[in-house]
Amino acid sequence: MQTPLDRIAQRWTPAPGIVRRAALSAVVMTVVIIVTGGAVRLTGSGLGCDTWPKCTDDSLFATPEQGLHGAIEFGNRMLTYVLSAAVGWTIVAARAAKPMRRSLTRLGWLQFWIVLANAVLGGITVWTALNPWTVATHFVLANALLTVAVLTWHRAGEGDTAPRPRVPRPVRRLSWAVVIAAGLAIVLGTAVTGSGKHAGDSSDVPRMPWDWVNAAQLHAASAWLVCALAVAMWLVLRVVDAPADTRARARDLLVVLLLQGGIGYLQYFTGVPEVLVGAHMLGSSLMWVAVLRLALSLRERPADGEPSAPAEPDTVLSRA
Repeated sequence: MQTPLDRIAQRWTPAPGIVRRAALSAVVMTVVIIVTGGAVRLTGSGLGCDTWPKCTDDSLFATPEQGLHGAIEFGNRMLTYVLSAAVGWTIVAARAAKPMRRSLTRLGWLQFWIVLANAVLGGITVWTALNPWTVATHFVLANALLTVAVLTWHRAGEGDTAPRPRVPRPVRRLSWAVVIAAGLAIVLGTAVTGSGKHAGDSSDVPRMPWDWVNAAQLHAASAWLVCALAVAMWLVLRVVDAPADTRARARDLLVVLLLQGGIGYLQYFTGVPEVLVGAHMLGSSLMWVAVLRLALSLRERPADGEPSAPAEPDTVLSRA
């Protein structure tokens, strides 16, 4: 029995560029939903809608009585449908591609299930009156979606052959250290948010049970670790004469980290203003995208029949 996706695939064959643009749209919309979700909290609109999945017990939509906060919260909910459309486009384009790429289709469906799970978690967050632990989990799951979306985007530009390294093994291990440190910094950032003053609503919302200053300093230490590893990565890639695109991604990561660190310290010393917190959330997403793209650029998957560059021997580091 044919599914609707099978019927679409019989009638439409998207060009590889269309598949990649579809995957990119999911990346962009994931970043947008993360930033706008932060705007909901920073404007005190986290409980702008009284319940979930409706906005009130009697209305699916925000009502005039809920004012601006209701409009902001409801608007962010509506963006979830735009994100879902981008993910759906990715699934359709991946399924209709010729030859069909099951790995790419599976990544698209994984995005769908993460979106669904995070929508339910968002409802639980409202039901629990912005419990800081559910808020933090909501943000972490959004970054999990961003991870899969970036991987899908990258894989859309590759073949389905076995991955081949482009740099020596020690360099690849260093890239995993960058990924782990960056992930840790993002998680520790939720501890800063969960104990800070931007609770997401003007009511008495509970906070995480530790001092905000200590959480911020621990988060800053993890950020410095990411910076140190990123600098090391940039230097090592030059030593091993890594491909130009990989070195460019290492440079881009350093630029993002420089801007993100500057915003982070500026918000810390200026009383954590809402605008700077929002900019820092955007920077967090861009940093994570840069980290993932750098790690993924260290291997290649040529299309079937396409020659690949010979892998660098692991002894190249001996030239340092």
